[in-house]
Amino acid sequence: MPPPPGGAVATARRGRLRRVGLMAGLLLACAAARADAVDTLREFVREVKTGRAAFTQTVTSPDGKRARTSGGRFEFARPDRFRFAYAKPFEQLIVGDGQKVWIYDPDLQQASVRPMSQALGATPAALLTGTTLERDFELSALPARDGLAWAQAKPRRADAGFELLRVGFAGKQLAAVEIVDGFGQTSVLRFSEVEQGVELPAETFRFTLPAGAELLTQ
Repeated sequence: MPPPPGGAVATARRGRLRRVGLMAGLLLACAAARADAVDTLREFVREVKTGRAAFTQTVTSPDGKRARTSGGRFEFARPDRFRFAYAKPFEQLIVGDGQKVWIYDPDLQQASVRPMSQALGATPAALLTGTTLERDFELSALPARDGLAWAQAKPRRADAGFELLRVGFAGKQLAAVEIVDGFGQTSVLRFSEVEQGVELPAETFRFTLPAGAELLTQ
């Protein structure tokens, strides 16, 4: 069979070049989008000083079976002030006041308290409410998933108590956090009704031991 005319060869080559160019453009766009997720995380830590949201938390065992689901409200103010108020299936309150972390169980009428420096460290709460992102975590970009842009944060400290976090953003807004602990268990927090940059009363991050409750110090 005779070779195709020169014009046809040139056209075919131009088509291949266009396809290669399109693929390269898509790869560059994907790489840029992934890099943007890390930039979004950096901007979140740098620019978003306060926030609040509803959350649901699902904890899954290493074998993939769902272990438990809980939910409540989350509020934070940098630096190092936060409040997790679990409403279901059981009430529990976790408050970081900038100096100490308090955990209160209404059913047991017991509270525990630890210094912030011991309780926080390179933890998920430190990432969401702290200011030392680059010092405490190694950051990398992940492929988009579930309509969100994802960044991964791996603690630099070996004793952080967990393996890694994945933080998902819808645009510039915090949408999800996934935590993989040292036992392979995964906790997924999904946020809704998110408000960033809101004014929060100082008492939001104060804990007063209820009358009759027992205080356990650690």
